[in-house]
Amino acid sequence: MLSLNRATIIGNLTRDPELRYTPNGQAVASFAVATNRSWVDNTGEKKDAVEYHEVVTWGKLAEICGQILSKGRKAYIEGRLQTRSWEGQDGVKRQKTEIVAENVLVLDRPKEWANNPAGAPVNNTGMGSAPVDIAPPVAQDVADSGEISLDDIPF
Repeated sequence: MLSLNRATIIGNLTRDPELRYTPNGQAVASFAVATNRSWVDNTGEKKDAVEYHEVVTWGKLAEICGQILSKGRKAYIEGRLQTRSWEGQDGVKRQKTEIVAENVLVLDRPKEWANNPAGAPVNNTGMGSAPVDIAPPVAQDVADSGEISLDDIPF
């Protein structure tokens, strides 16, 4: 029987990631991402809606997300949906559905790059080989202009 559990979103972080460690030393980061949707209803009025998604990352990816991501940053999140259930201190059963992220890409530049058009690394941790990438300056410049030239495509 075929089965698929994939979630892919692009949105803005609504809070800084919360980085914690399990008792056995495993890193876990959690944060929320807002996605927006716009449409025109039957009367011609423009409508907007926001969805909030809880995201969890584990291991090295969690540590990197804790270092690089912050409230307001735009990110691409890819992973699987998982629902957790627990009983609260008040005895009420609760549940939460989260995206357990396997890939996270930062889609904007850090604020400290604003005055440096060529871009600059956030730190010297070798992020190029890490699961979290920062969009190269060329890609950002193309996105800002709204136009894509065949010369801008890297392949």
